[in-house]
Amino acid sequence: MTRAPDLRQSSGLAERRVWARLRGGAVEGFKVRRQHDIGRFTVDFACVPLRLVLEIDGGVHDRDDVRVRDHLRQTEIEALGWTVMRFTNEAALSEPWRIDDAIRDRARMLGLL
Repeated sequence: MTRAPDLRQSSGLAERRVWARLRGGAVEGFKVRRQHDIGRFTVDFACVPLRLVLEIDGGVHDRDDVRVRDHLRQTEIEALGWTVMRFTNEAALSEPWRIDDAIRDRARMLGLL
């Protein structure tokens, strides 16, 4: 059973703002899914055509145990052929264009822009 519906309901301010910015293909027409399941994990945002995962990390991600878990999780997701990009809550709120740029850069790398 997926946790995605519960995670969508309990998302923080940074995730809600990112979703408002990305929904409906707002960046170059690339659709982004929120709380998307990849393997055994649910990621914050995924752009399936680009195989790009966008993670928005709050302060808890600064803890050593969480960093280790994030690293192992990211390694497993990348082994499935995805690229993972992480942004802090602060960056997502104060420099949201960096997330847009990550989508554009990935699309350019794949020759889709």
